[in-house]
Amino acid sequence: MIKIGKINFYGQKKGLKILKNILKIVVTVGALYWVFSKVSLKDLKEAVINSNPIYLFLALLAYSISIFISSSRLLTFLRAIGLDVSEKYNLKLYQLGLFYNLILPGGVGGDGYKIFFLRKRFSIKGRKLFTALFLDRLSGLWALCLIIAALITYMPQLGIPNYLTIILFILGSILYYFIVTKFFKEYKATFLKAHLKAIGVQSMQVIAAILILYALGFNGKFSPYLFLFLASSLVSIIPFSVGGLGMRELVIMWGAGIFHVDSHNAVLITLLFYIISAMVALSGIYFIFNPKAIGEDKLPSVEEVEQSQKLEE
Repeated sequence: MIKIGKINFYGQKKGLKILKNILKIVVTVGALYWVFSKVSLKDLKEAVINSNPIYLFLALLAYSISIFISSSRLLTFLRAIGLDVSEKYNLKLYQLGLFYNLILPGGVGGDGYKIFFLRKRFSIKGRKLFTALFLDRLSGLWALCLIIAALITYMPQLGIPNYLTIILFILGSILYYFIVTKFFKEYKATFLKAHLKAIGVQSMQVIAAILILYALGFNGKFSPYLFLFLASSLVSIIPFSVGGLGMRELVIMWGAGIFHVDSHNAVLITLLFYIISAMVALSGIYFIFNPKAIGEDKLPSVEEVEQSQKLEE
């Protein structure tokens, strides 16, 4: 009876996961359909064809640098819990994780595979690794909020007093620092280092967005576009759609009307940024066909990774 109960529980859990993924696909398709009903696909196509390839390449380079810094930031969190992970191995895991996030946005994802491999190599509890990866993501969210707060001070049309934005961010940062150093003391020594890297990651991605605007021939005021780009990135963190696709464009379209900016340029920033990020993520496919490069005879299936997570629970 107990076994039957467990089978039913996991069956229900799997059924809910499938339903959730179907809903994500529906939301993604619906959001993209609405967005592209509001902008001209012909104009978007012409804008991409006429864009400056040099600036697009520089945007790709800037994003790639952000990924290197992001990988280094994760390494800082891993070493804080005593893992002697080499920079090379960590970068390989990060590349593989990016690829899995691209092809499995509603499934186990890249973090699940990172935890699987690190547990296997270092015999460490999955929950400890999960905490490290969660705090790594949290540091990125903090840096994103920092840049958004800075942009708000240059946007009087929002009607938010600069002093209020600055005070709220400072108070939020103090509270954030207190919680991390109080309840996750092993990360206290590396807090500043990790968060400087987080600022580096988000800054390079903002530079990538600026270069995309230059590629499109834009020479106006950048702050509204960058604010919408970052705000859409913030919304895409919430798992409403597949990899945030559709939700970013939805936010961009909504904001374009408020700030009276060109909706085509606004949408193109997110679409081109998504294409660039997908191109970088595809580099992880190398380890799919050559798992020995990451020290494995073969890569685990989704089922194996999920089973590993269940055993940890």
